[in-house]
Amino acid sequence: MIRNVNIHDAKQIVDIYNYYVLNSIVTFDQIPFSEQDFKERIETISSQYPFIVFEEDHHILGYAYANMFRQKPAYKHTVETTIYLKHDVQGRQIGSALYIELLKTLKDQNYHAIIGGLTLPNDASVRLHEKLGFKQVAHFKEVGFKFNKWLDVGFWELIL
Repeated sequence: MIRNVNIHDAKQIVDIYNYYVLNSIVTFDQIPFSEQDFKERIETISSQYPFIVFEEDHHILGYAYANMFRQKPAYKHTVETTIYLKHDVQGRQIGSALYIELLKTLKDQNYHAIIGGLTLPNDASVRLHEKLGFKQVAHFKEVGFKFNKWLDVGFWELIL
């Protein structure tokens, strides 16, 4: 079931995210977050933007949200999206379901441009974005450094 996030989801969400902090290049964060960190993130983001979770049998299997792209007023119709799945549920179409619901909500809220930033290489995330109609609009070489290697970042855009 897809539903809006609530503050009580913070522990499960931080566990999902911290797996990627410690084991993956998909986030450039390197120090795990606390449950309190994610409570604050949930409160801040969900007060202004959609923040949803995929829940099955009281377990959060993934989450997605939109957030400010840039601070200047002319960007107010553009958002950047974030999506993370529990590392062991890939391939079940949970990411697609979450992203489709998030995009529907963003369209209903009159957002115009949706930006997804991806650490590269990341074939699964590239496939997900392109399946939903996103087009690659930028590729920055060696802008991040994690696990003793330089990493690229790409940006995908969808106009609603």
